[in-house]
Amino acid sequence: MKYTVLTLFPEITDAFFANSIMAKAIKRGIIEYQAINIRDFTTDKHKTCDDAPYGGGPGMLMLPEPLAKAIDFANCAESTPRVIYLSPSGRQFNQELAKELAAEQELILICGRYEGIDQRIIDKYVDDEISIGDYVLSSGEVAALAVIDATYRLVDSVICAESLTEESFSSGLLEYPQFTRPEVFDTMRVPEVLLSGHHEQIRLWRLEKRVEKTLNQRPDLIQRGRELFNKEINGIIDRITGENNERNSGH
Repeated sequence: MKYTVLTLFPEITDAFFANSIMAKAIKRGIIEYQAINIRDFTTDKHKTCDDAPYGGGPGMLMLPEPLAKAIDFANCAESTPRVIYLSPSGRQFNQELAKELAAEQELILICGRYEGIDQRIIDKYVDDEISIGDYVLSSGEVAALAVIDATYRLVDSVICAESLTEESFSSGLLEYPQFTRPEVFDTMRVPEVLLSGHHEQIRLWRLEKRVEKTLNQRPDLIQRGRELFNKEINGIIDRITGENNERNSGH
């Protein structure tokens, strides 16, 4: 997988690719990275990349010419990269979309600034507009790094496949609570089942905690996944919701 980031501030993304698991993945040749500074494609001495929008209004827009040249430069390879513009107007980013993007050979990510980019760039070059949430950021780089972090870890051999199987959203449920040493911290004990060594009881406890946590914190995931969950998960949901209903009714 290759990530090409088009940005006015490459130092923001450079730091991410130089550290931790990502740095190891690059060293192993699993991940490639290129940051392209859009300012390098300007023609004036001030390296101007923005101007006022036609029709008036607050703020500035990124100029189309430097950005178009940067995209053309990034897209000169034989492969056909998927071009993504990070925008609050885009479709919502989620785990399913992360899996889809992780299967690509190359992603070009356009990091917007100011009030955004000229619509003609979107119409001509962009394959996907993606939003990481219903809020507005001043930095497209932050959004791009969120997409990169969620996708690169899904690329084969970046991390152990077993680590991905019980993560939040991996099966429509949030992840179970986790504990490490010491056994007692500030009078709070690690649940006894996790110390038992009984693998089936641990599996069942973790599954129940995943359901319980999802019901409490993301009930929308339960409603969305009901038809996809297996019999065991649906049985746990029915039992927990039934117990909650009895408790709320005073019985």
